[in-house]
Amino acid sequence: MMSEIEISRRGVLAGSAAAAAIAAAPHVEAQPAKALPPATMPVSLTINGKRRDLTLDTRTTLLDTLREHLQLTGTKKGCDHGQCGACTVIVNGERINSCLSLAVQHQGDEVTTIEGLGTPDKLHPMQAAFVRHDGYQCGYCTPGQICSAIAVLDEIKRGDPSHVQADLTQRPQLTSLEMRERMSGNICRCGAYSNIAEAMADVAGVDVKEMEA
Repeated sequence: MMSEIEISRRGVLAGSAAAAAIAAAPHVEAQPAKALPPATMPVSLTINGKRRDLTLDTRTTLLDTLREHLQLTGTKKGCDHGQCGACTVIVNGERINSCLSLAVQHQGDEVTTIEGLGTPDKLHPMQAAFVRHDGYQCGYCTPGQICSAIAVLDEIKRGDPSHVQADLTQRPQLTSLEMRERMSGNICRCGAYSNIAEAMADVAGVDVKEMEA
C-alpha cells in the first residue's frame, strides 16, 4: 500500500541540495552579546540629618549604599534576606530592613542609622539603656536592635496594632508580650532578649515586672 504522504523524486533532490549547501557554508563563530553598562540614577537622601547626593546603580540596596558608598558601617549585613533584622534603620520615622530596599526607592527620604542616634559622649537614651542592662553580647545585632527598639516604642505610642492584640480597635498596651512580638524580627544569636526588654522598659519608664502582668 502506498503511503498517504507521497514524496516526489524532485522534492528529495531539492532537500538534499539544500542540506549540502548548508554543510558547505563557512562556519561563523557566534559573537558574544555586548554587556550593557549598568543603569544608574541620581538619588538624594537625608542621612542622619545631612543631605547626600549620589549616583548609584539602580540595583544598589539601601544597606549597601550606607555601608559601601557612605562608609556608615554601623548598620550590619547579616542574612541579607530580611530575616535577621541586623540591617534595621529608621526611614521617615518607621523601621525597615535596609537589605530589602533599593536606595532609589528612597529619593528625598530621611534615613536614621545607629550613627545618627547618639555619640559616645552623648548617647541616645536607648543606647544608654542597652549599656545599663547589658542588652548586647557580641554586639553584631545591636545597631538593628536599638533602631527597632526605638521605633517599637514609637509604634506603640502611635497606636499601631500588632498580631498579639485581642482587640485591634483598642490602643496597644506596653506589655512584655507586645514588645516581644514587635521585636521578633530582630534576631540575637547570643540570646540577650530579656536584657533588651529591660532596656526598652527602662526607656519607656515602666517596671519590666509590671509589664509581665
